[in-house]
Parts: sequence; structure tokens; C-alpha cells
Amino acid sequence: MDEPVVGTVGWMDLTVGDADGVRDFYKQVVGWESEGLPMEGGAYEDYVMASAAGEPVGGVCHARGGNAGLPAVWLVYVNVADLDASLEACRGNGGEVVNGPRDFGGQGRYAVIRDPAGAAMALFQAAKQEE
Repeated sequence: MDEPVVGTVGWMDLTVGDADGVRDFYKQVVGWESEGLPMEGGAYEDYVMASAAGEPVGGVCHARGGNAGLPAVWLVYVNVADLDASLEACRGNGGEVVNGPRDFGGQGRYAVIRDPAGAAMALFQAAKQEE
């Protein structure tokens, strides 16, 4: 797998109180399919949403566990080279860290930020690939 390109959007998630209902909304409105993703040891499922061609396009998540307190907006995850440096730059330029940084299942680390205008996005640093 290739390294993510720094500065590009790598994923998007929507975190809401009723992920089941919102999953069904997007299935009906845009034709996405869903696949359950067990969370918190199987206590509940978040959803990977996929196009009609089966390509993953984003996630619909419950506002529980590590997602508690995230804003109910479509968060884009932008790839960064150094998450800690990006978070320092965020704070130094009038932004705030809303959530994280957190590990993402061995795939990397992420944090949710808010810019000076109040818009939220997530920053993602991929784990280093073994050669």
C-alpha cells in the first residue's frame, strides 16, 4: 500500500447519536451500502459506507467511546506528515484541538481540530509502513 499523500483528504466520517438511522438515511438518499464495523469489543457497530460499486466512501459512527463529543458534521481526514507538529501549528495559529490525538488501530494517529473560524476537520498521520 502506498503512503498517503500529505495534504490530501484520505477519509470522511459523520459522528451522530443515531448512527443506525443516519446510515439508513444515506442508503436511501444517495444509494450507499453499509458494512458494520464492531466497536468497543463488539458492544455496537459503526458503519463503513460504500458506493454502489463497493468502494468505501466514508463512515457513519455513533457518538460513543472515542467518538463521544465529536461534532455532528462530515469530518474530512487530511493526511499530515507529523501530527504533533500540525497540532502545534494549529494552536499557534489560532485553532484548537477538539479531540485527540488518538491511536487508530495501528493504522496511525488522528486528532480533530477547529480552525479560527470554527470549522472542524481531522488530521491523520499514517503509521510508518514496514519495508
